Amino acid sequence: MTKKTDDSNPPPRIAARRDYAGPAFFSQGFRPFFLGAGIWAVLAVTIWLCEWLGILPPVMVLSTNWHAHEMIFGFAGAAMGGFILTAIPNWTSRLPVRGLPLGILALLWLAGRVVMLMPDVLGPVGTGLIDSAYLVVLGAAIWREIIAGKNWRNLKTAALITLLAAANILFHWQYASTTADTTLAERMGVMVLVTLIALIGGRIIPSFTRNVLNRRGEDKLPNPVTNTDRFTLVVTVLTAIVWVLFPLSLLAGGLTLVASALHFERLSRWRGLAILDEPMLWVLHVGYLWIGIGFGLLSAHIFLGLVPQSAAVHAFTAGAFSTMILGVMSRASRGHSGLPLKADLPNTLIYVAITIAALLRVGGSITNMPIYYSLSGVFWVLAFGIFILAYWKILTKNLRIK
Repeated sequence: MTKKTDDSNPPPRIAARRDYAGPAFFSQGFRPFFLGAGIWAVLAVTIWLCEWLGILPPVMVLSTNWHAHEMIFGFAGAAMGGFILTAIPNWTSRLPVRGLPLGILALLWLAGRVVMLMPDVLGPVGTGLIDSAYLVVLGAAIWREIIAGKNWRNLKTAALITLLAAANILFHWQYASTTADTTLAERMGVMVLVTLIALIGGRIIPSFTRNVLNRRGEDKLPNPVTNTDRFTLVVTVLTAIVWVLFPLSLLAGGLTLVASALHFERLSRWRGLAILDEPMLWVLHVGYLWIGIGFGLLSAHIFLGLVPQSAAVHAFTAGAFSTMILGVMSRASRGHSGLPLKADLPNTLIYVAITIAALLRVGGSITNMPIYYSLSGVFWVLAFGIFILAYWKILTKNLRIK
């Protein structure tokens, strides 16, 4: 017979969560890191736009180095950290990282953004040490929680965070060299995040879609994880390794073509067209769609030279990363705050704006029309600006655990 509990005698883990008396902002990982990611997305791209228009000088001598770093390791690193720190309690049945430890993590991330704006003050070594600390400590915290909770399934996630931290360290090492060529580290960072989206997105997108269609009483539902999905992940990892190390090789061209086809096939089984009336769902499908497009553009670049590599890279970054980040941040923020998972007008505007921004950025690379870059930046800032305004209270209000 199942033992009944009530609010006056909750299970120990629930009671411990209710007993948290610290600042609400540091009660769960999504709060500081989603808000930080949103604010930094607006500020970093505004700085980039000002540099592009000649209003500001380059921040890190080579403007592209700073811009690429802050999008991959600063912005995406914060959003990814917020999601995983929030998901870990569900994975491990342990208490969330919160309070002072969470505050220290957020401070390390913020310190990285500050020193990256003033790299000449501390020099490449000092800047690298401070900026690298966040991802290294985050990775250690994730390993600790997953191992303590014996959640072996998510060891892959911990390994990917460690690889992202390694890519960031490599970036600083390469930047300190005489050539300041950081492209290897940037490719590594991009592919780690692509693999992370393929891994976690492959779980949550069909699951969320299945739940909605099941409530509607539909018979045709997204398939659970199959051997085809596992094969797609294996090919994605192999493609990532080859492209990072040998970006113009014929092997990389062939693998990116196969990876593109596999991701399109995978997405086609998730019934995205059936939930077009659910913006908080279709945005995740659109985000995943950009992975297939990105690999396809890479193959077209390697084999035929039809498009520049930057078009493929921005399909991953401005497309897949940014769209998925906004979709996940808005959904997780509402879900963990007890709000309905229904998109209102601001949410829909966010998703439309980031989609336009991605299309313009990739289109600008393909057509070599600079005006598209500026317009893309404007729509990007609009998307994340609306997110900040719409979610400020949700991310900062007092915690209420049911």
